[in-house]
Amino acid sequence: MFQTRALFLTRTPGLSWVAIVRLGLVQAALGSIVVLTTSTLNRVMVVELSLAAVVPGMLVGLHYAVQLGRPLWGHASDRGGSRTRWILGGLALLAIAGTGAAATTLLFEQGFWLGMTAALVAFTFIGFGIGASGTSLLALLASRTAPERRPAAATLVWMMMIAGIVITAIVSSVFLDPYSHMRLVIITAISGTIALSIAALAVLGIERTTAEIRDPGEADRHSATFGEALREIWHDPAARIFTVFVFVSMLAYQTQDLILEPFAGLLFGHTPGESTALGGMHHAGVFLGMAFVGIIGSLFSARRPGLLKLFTVAGCLGSGLALGFLAVAAGAAPAWPLEVNVFALGFANGMFAVAAIGTMMTLAGQGRKSREGIRMGVWGAAQAIAFGLGGFVGTVAIDVTRWLTGDVALSFAVVFTGEAVLFLISAMIATSIGVATANRRQPAGHAPLAPAE
Repeated sequence: MFQTRALFLTRTPGLSWVAIVRLGLVQAALGSIVVLTTSTLNRVMVVELSLAAVVPGMLVGLHYAVQLGRPLWGHASDRGGSRTRWILGGLALLAIAGTGAAATTLLFEQGFWLGMTAALVAFTFIGFGIGASGTSLLALLASRTAPERRPAAATLVWMMMIAGIVITAIVSSVFLDPYSHMRLVIITAISGTIALSIAALAVLGIERTTAEIRDPGEADRHSATFGEALREIWHDPAARIFTVFVFVSMLAYQTQDLILEPFAGLLFGHTPGESTALGGMHHAGVFLGMAFVGIIGSLFSARRPGLLKLFTVAGCLGSGLALGFLAVAAGAAPAWPLEVNVFALGFANGMFAVAAIGTMMTLAGQGRKSREGIRMGVWGAAQAIAFGLGGFVGTVAIDVTRWLTGDVALSFAVVFTGEAVLFLISAMIATSIGVATANRRQPAGHAPLAPAE
């Protein structure tokens, strides 16, 4: 009996596939909470509450602005000895704040400034919850996954997150109609409770029973201050160029996310349930795009080392093309096959996203170790800046163009075209990912790093 207990308490090096799937459930829980607070609530504010699109754009921008603290939270989880506390604490805060954000729809009916004040508080804590939980989860995955498993593990975890978003969007769409503000609050609260419970069970014991993947002679993780660790990462050319790519590609991606459901509601006459289901269609395309890259990559990546970069570039180009068609759809509504167009956009988004995630996991584990949290934090901060700026600029562009022209269709066409251009720029940047890593001079005692492709 004592031998069995000792075996159970032994910390094994590296995450098993079962443990990786469990962390995927945590990521799925995070995505299921976020989808109602960013997509559905955004549409309700614009259509049902008749607020200017800049209002939800500013609120979503606020929660991304808060996430500029991701490098600090990542560094704290690097040094704190328990990433699990950060993961579950962040998720609990997110679930509570998300329900509070949904409840602001009731306050907006009483008065704009009453609702706005409550919404500012709720979205601030949403940002804290997402940043603390998401950064620590990715750092845990990067630090305890064997190098040869990192790209595949990242793909699996992200696919599970998309699955959580799709399931939540589809199930919620069934119960949202006929719509009422109180119904939205109840559904958000139930979703948050279920997601937090699943995440707590999934992550339980993983950190305690799994050892980190580290070199024997590696320096102690507590030896570097936050400033020293940040400067070290920024002096890595591969990390810098990947940060730029994350910013530009996520800027393009987020602009579409905030306006897609209002677009369906205003030009295609979709109900809240129908537009939420359309969001689920987009995420289903993302899921299949990720699966496609994962399967093809597993079969041919050994013979085609540049395949990951190829998928990144192709995904960005495909996203730009699909957004170009959405610009055309604005003038052809409601006859345009919107669901097919949105699914194709999601598929291309999934291709570039999962390829970029594989690169991110590889880069996070390269160079000096014990920096996974702050590396994920830096890229998370770049994403947060892009997401906040993209959502705000996109909604402002919609409002300004509508004010200048009085043409709703034209305003959406302009924004979709701008996003398409950003994705083309992202494709150009993606062609350089990994070049800097391959050409850099390595410190003494370290083997040359392979290109992150």
